[in-house]
Amino acid sequence: MIEIKNLTKNYGQIEAVKGISFTANKNEVLGFLGPNGAGKSTTMNMIVGYLPPTSGEILIDGMSMNDNPREVKKKIGYLPELPPLYLDMKVIEYLRFVAGIKEVPKADREHQVARALSRLKITDMKNRVIKNLSKGYRQRVGFAQALIGDPQVLILDEPTVGLDPNQTMEVRNLINMLRKDHTIIFSSHILGEVSAVCDRIVIIDKGEIKAVDTKDNLTGTSSDGIVYVLRIEGVCADVEKLLKETDGIKNIMDISFVDENTSEFKLELESEDVRKTLVSKMIENDFSIVEIKKISMSLEEVFASVTRGKSYSGLASSENSDKD
Repeated sequence: MIEIKNLTKNYGQIEAVKGISFTANKNEVLGFLGPNGAGKSTTMNMIVGYLPPTSGEILIDGMSMNDNPREVKKKIGYLPELPPLYLDMKVIEYLRFVAGIKEVPKADREHQVARALSRLKITDMKNRVIKNLSKGYRQRVGFAQALIGDPQVLILDEPTVGLDPNQTMEVRNLINMLRKDHTIIFSSHILGEVSAVCDRIVIIDKGEIKAVDTKDNLTGTSSDGIVYVLRIEGVCADVEKLLKETDGIKNIMDISFVDENTSEFKLELESEDVRKTLVSKMIENDFSIVEIKKISMSLEEVFASVTRGKSYSGLASSENSDKD
């Protein structure tokens, strides 16, 4: 449904986006993550046609933004981080105005406005002047305008900003409902929100794609290796010395004390085979293994790792999914 091919954006000598490529399949919710200044908003602004790319191509449903910008834009609904609201308008006036500029057929405009109001649960606010609404309700009005025109693609930049926990849950449920009819790119700094609603996740940093994969695949593997927790009975210093001498242990990530005789080590291993070597060494040196288990990294840990210059091993295979 959405294909981004070698997309680049330069501002003078500054290369904000550096030849990135990724896809979003039909009815998929794709999370788009990156630290401030990573090129995230620039990329989203190019996808919706607000900014022209320096080079590269954007395809929506097989149609090129370069060749058919007017027709492609009709397929996209966009909620920027700061919703494009006319504050002196009433909510219903604004949504009717949006329906007009999106060239929704006149016979269908009232139906689409009413449906957008209902979906965002702001029907009772339709006659309120927008400037008199809370930030959360303004955000909902912005979301409602993105739905006008029944676009195939929704680009949502921080859609839960300013919402209370109940409203955030409602937006999450709305996104899960909308995925039945739309392809969605969802950007947020709240990683829990991305984790809850997204099928796959793109991480961008310094204008480059650092990882593209499902949440389970991203969090199931460290960017450097495989993560295990080892709990051992014995003198901590002796165990630590032995671990440092064991081939295949890339890093002792953390050490904690369960009690005076038991220590817990968080380890990065080069491969699953290292686990066998590790267990054998502990037994040979008369250390009692209380527990050894593989653990997943949190999405926050993966994000921090890949945006600190470390590569993600799943990237090469992540773009092999079928395209629509």
